[in-house]
Amino acid sequence: MSREEVDRALARLGSEHEAIESSLLTLQDHAGRRLLEGAQLTGLTKERWTAAEQAVSLLWAHFEAYTVALDTARELRGRRNRSSAGELAELTELLRGSGVTVAGGRVPDAARSLTGPARLTEQLSLEELVDRMNGWYAQVIEVVTAADSVWTALPARIDLLSAEVGRVRSLALSVGVRPGEHPAGDELERITDDLGTLRAQVIADPLEFWTPATGSGPAARGGLADTSRYDRAARALEETRREVEAVMRVRDEADERLYRLRDVLSRADATLSEARNARGEVLAKIAASEVPAVSGPASRLREQISAAVDYRRTGQWHRLSPLLDVLEQGADEELVRARESLTAVTEPLAVRAELRGRLDGYKAKAARLGYAEDPEILERYDHARRLLWSAPCDLRAAEQAVRRYQHAVTDALAQPQEQGAAQRDTNQWGRT
Repeated sequence: MSREEVDRALARLGSEHEAIESSLLTLQDHAGRRLLEGAQLTGLTKERWTAAEQAVSLLWAHFEAYTVALDTARELRGRRNRSSAGELAELTELLRGSGVTVAGGRVPDAARSLTGPARLTEQLSLEELVDRMNGWYAQVIEVVTAADSVWTALPARIDLLSAEVGRVRSLALSVGVRPGEHPAGDELERITDDLGTLRAQVIADPLEFWTPATGSGPAARGGLADTSRYDRAARALEETRREVEAVMRVRDEADERLYRLRDVLSRADATLSEARNARGEVLAKIAASEVPAVSGPASRLREQISAAVDYRRTGQWHRLSPLLDVLEQGADEELVRARESLTAVTEPLAVRAELRGRLDGYKAKAARLGYAEDPEILERYDHARRLLWSAPCDLRAAEQAVRRYQHAVTDALAQPQEQGAAQRDTNQWGRT
């Protein structure tokens, strides 16, 4: 090497020395490294940190050898301004040759691929030394950064979620939602246990919750903390919180809902009573009519309402909540059933009323056109009216009588048109 080449090599190696020293000092002060050194590790993290710790020791040992070699080269170059040929040859061997002796027996298994087979000592060039330190540093910083990222991302969030679990549990206890008595209480206990287990595992083995980036090159550096278990616990807590809040709403709305239940059942009873009365009227006024029977009130619903009132009085909101849902559906169905029963019972009366209305309508039409006193029409009207206003009324016969009266009126209305047409034909033949 020429003197200029030596100077350029020393400048480059000096810059690399400063960068390596800065990186090692940063690693030394890294919060993740300090946490790893003081933690009771297990699993994958323990395995990888054991290898990384060995790599840290070798990093400093190799850096010391690198420093000594660089200082020796600088001292040799600094002896005189114009180095002799012998000195330049010595500097060339020192800067480019394999003139740095390092111990090789303590190389960790995880780093063997960087060093080859284990040996007690090795002869390396400064460039090989730098490449090896870079490899070990990348191995160590990956473990330290990943563990620190997981510890930063998860334990604090787990603690916050655990505090929220405590708040929801307090609300749950206030409305009687307890483990063994309500599914939401059991779920809160399960979430609490899961979060405790998750936190302990994250602290002891953070790398188990680290997902490295995929691919290759600069874009593949880094990774993400795996929060899937935390996310599942958060979703389960949100669902449980909604269940507890639903029970709390039951507590706040219990009186109003019980009042509505009684009101709906009261209207159903009144409708059934009206249907029973209407059935008696139909049987008395309509002949040969099949009138359906009217059932009694739903006693089971009233018994359940009594249980709901007891739950309300004793504050058993978690039992009152599902019972009110069942009762409200049952009361609405009972009111619909009562109305359908009333409709079915009163159908014959509705048919009679429709026939009466039709008869009166055609009578008014006939009177308007001057046919109300027509003997045939009048006779059919009187017959239909006697049937419709007699008790009991024979609906089938009355319907046939109304139909005959309707046909008579329709035929009478059509006669003037036929007579007018015949007269026009006669006049036409006369002129001809």
